[in-house]
Amino acid sequence: MAAIAARAPVIPVLTIERLETAVPLARALVRGGLPVLEITLRTAAALEAIRAVAAEVPEALVGAGTVLDPAQLDQVQRAGACFAVSPGCTEALARAARSSGMPFLPGVQTVSEAMALGGLGFEILKFFPADAAGGLTWIKAVGAPLSGVRFCPTGGITAETAPAYLALPNVACVGGSWVAPRVAVATGDWQSVERLAATASALKRR
Repeated sequence: MAAIAARAPVIPVLTIERLETAVPLARALVRGGLPVLEITLRTAAALEAIRAVAAEVPEALVGAGTVLDPAQLDQVQRAGACFAVSPGCTEALARAARSSGMPFLPGVQTVSEAMALGGLGFEILKFFPADAAGGLTWIKAVGAPLSGVRFCPTGGITAETAPAYLALPNVACVGGSWVAPRVAVATGDWQSVERLAATASALKRR
């Protein structure tokens, strides 16, 4: 997962309502410099959207978000996802992810969860929901005791707060939906999406 996280400072978190928007949205984000895309399994179109982007946008590294169990992990892998993301993690899901060989970003909200997943070999963890669960203060506080773990904060991250997260040494990247506003996606305003992606891709990491 580290190699994927290193590709860009921001991973767009995408909820695809209409399948026909998936490919042009992915292309706009890639043109803007954000090739790593997370399509969440929150809609009926999600699996087909992953399939379409994987097939038609080879420059993108498309992953699946909101993966909750081993069955979904298998589904997204078959659909062509390059990686998977979960909001939390169960023992069964962690085992399945390790067995599958697919890069996996499991979600945590507590130090104990981070310790448990770090002990299983997951070196980058999703901190979710970041803003509601302690945000910058939490990540700064765990930097020393969890020195072997880095985080991808997701949930409530904005264009304004992303730079502060990325300035922390234990933050590998951030996840956010601000680069693909619903209105822009609904109206096909791909130029606006590309501009937002370009600004996000230029953010500096420590």
